[in-house]
Amino acid sequence: MIYIDWILFLPLALCVAYLLIYALASKFYRNPHFPEANSFRRFAVLFPAYKEDRVIVSSVRSFLQQEYPQSLFDIVVISDQMESATNEELHSLPIRLLIANYSESSKAKALALAIDTIEVQSYDVVVIMDADNLTSPNFLAEINRAFESGLQSVQARRTGKNLNTEISMLDGISEEINNGIFRSGHNVLGLSAGLAGSGMAFDADWFRRNVRKLQTAGEDKELEALLLQQRIHTAFLQQLPVYDEKTQKKDAIKNQRKRWIAAQFGALRNSLPHFPGALLRGNFDYCDKIIQWMLPPRLVQLATVFGFTFLFTLAWLLLSWQTGGDQWVMSIKWWVLSAAQVAAMLVPIPAARFNKQLAKAVLQIPALAMAMIGNLFSLKGANKKFIHTEHGEDETDRS
Repeated sequence: MIYIDWILFLPLALCVAYLLIYALASKFYRNPHFPEANSFRRFAVLFPAYKEDRVIVSSVRSFLQQEYPQSLFDIVVISDQMESATNEELHSLPIRLLIANYSESSKAKALALAIDTIEVQSYDVVVIMDADNLTSPNFLAEINRAFESGLQSVQARRTGKNLNTEISMLDGISEEINNGIFRSGHNVLGLSAGLAGSGMAFDADWFRRNVRKLQTAGEDKELEALLLQQRIHTAFLQQLPVYDEKTQKKDAIKNQRKRWIAAQFGALRNSLPHFPGALLRGNFDYCDKIIQWMLPPRLVQLATVFGFTFLFTLAWLLLSWQTGGDQWVMSIKWWVLSAAQVAAMLVPIPAARFNKQLAKAVLQIPALAMAMIGNLFSLKGANKKFIHTEHGEDETDRS
């Protein structure tokens, strides 16, 4: 039994240690301060919108309020399977509207369409937003300053704009944990920040040359792999918020995570053969990303750690009782591991998020963990097309 105990414990300990190290590092993050820009870059701001009739118009109207010369940024909405009334309203705004009608839609296809249609050579920076995103009026000015300092890839801080239900609260907390572990924590230790799928900006020429390489619904992970293979560092701008509407229903978050898990496994499958070469070339940033994609989903890892802690505690206690020995001591390491797992998930959460609503939302974690485990058995094809998540549900629909 002792061999089984250690065989199960060691890989889980490595997974927990990975998260905990970056979680602790995130507490030492300081917002980068860029000097005033001497020039103003031209921006192409892409809004892929698949069945996003409820939110796209308000998001575009909000972005048009940027405190940046309007002649130097163009908003491009890629409308896919949206209602004609929505498209007509978008047509009335000072933006570019592209109409797509894919049989199997994906953000990758929408982004490629935009780059194929607009004269991307006339832009310096490409910004990617989600259809429900809102941001601060100084967003483009801050991005411009970051690129003036020599950056080619940046990720703003995505954060929840609707924390009105237990599910949306947990979704928002998950985003904050990601910001801490995979973005600010990585930057503190000299590694690239992970991409979040929106609120990100890239050198326009680099994006033009690489966007057609995207093939799946996990386009953010494909972009990460391309950036890291080419040793392009991604900086995290924690001071620059992008407000993202969080999922409010259990079924919706299950479908969303199913696509994310499938995208992660797909990225791992495509990148793993490159690990030895990246290691030999000293590309530790890319190696770290591959290791990151090996990690199980956090809720699955949490459930596994606590499940084994209970199982082996009970087993060692029974054995100690039967033999009169002190085998129960073997269970202590599992309790330490459980505490470390919880710490890794709590440390990155902003202090303002700790309230009664969060305490109530935590009760949803066991059910969500079981849903994530179930997702592991139904991933086929999930990263090939976009799984639409409804936004702006009515109060009567909220759980």
